[in-house]
Amino acid sequence: MVNRKELDPEKSPSAAFGQRLRELRDERGWTQDELAERIGCSGTHISAIETGRRPPTRRFAQGADRAFGTGDRLVRQCRAARHTSLLEGFPEYVTHEARAAEIRLYEVGVIPGILQTPGYASALTARSVERGAITPEQGEERNSLPATRQAALDRDPLPLVFVVLDESCLRRPVGGPAVMDEQLASLTKFAAQPNTLLQVAPFDLGDRRPLSLPLYVLTMSNRSLISYAESAHRGQLEQETASVVPLLTAYHQLQAESLSQAESVAMINRLRKGTP
Repeated sequence: MVNRKELDPEKSPSAAFGQRLRELRDERGWTQDELAERIGCSGTHISAIETGRRPPTRRFAQGADRAFGTGDRLVRQCRAARHTSLLEGFPEYVTHEARAAEIRLYEVGVIPGILQTPGYASALTARSVERGAITPEQGEERNSLPATRQAALDRDPLPLVFVVLDESCLRRPVGGPAVMDEQLASLTKFAAQPNTLLQVAPFDLGDRRPLSLPLYVLTMSNRSLISYAESAHRGQLEQETASVVPLLTAYHQLQAESLSQAESVAMINRLRKGTP
């Protein structure tokens, strides 16, 4: 079949659900539109579920179980697919990030996962588990993600990676002095790479700061744009160029107002030495 996307059920619980949905549909010889008619949705929705771009809802899984005659098998698998610590849209963002030609990140309060050391990531996760915000199983998912994202950067050609960190990312202590020192040292190594740029947005930017929430913007090899933005409880993936361009403009304005890479690395080194 032309343009039939290969699925990787190991990527995430949602991807595993999508793979199983496609298998059941193929066994019956149904098209996506034919399954959609039986469930009461659109063929586009079926495609998004099968490829993992959209997590299944319980209502969808119930309809699929009725259509396939599979009891509550898909409902149970749906429960696992939605039992995740990642915000909606982020798993799909990560799949695009692994193929992007240019990656632009702005983060507030925490080092972004793509730059986290194992010790830093584990310390953050441990606190979330202690608070009951996530389960130990979800903690394992969080801990494994930074390494997966970092490994995806080691490809040919190397992607360009631009990072702006709010000063709070550097000054928020995580995991104790040794963990923070290792994390800050890792940032200086990142800044020394030929395909990277690291900048700090200092506190004294004040109201000149054009962004107040984390933002990730990707430029794909065909020059199309994708953005991902999140608040405390929601994530939003955007692929319409007209909607992403204003965000990219704000990112460039933030870069212009932020410290240079040399100044940023100097700030990091001062923090490592315990000086203001």
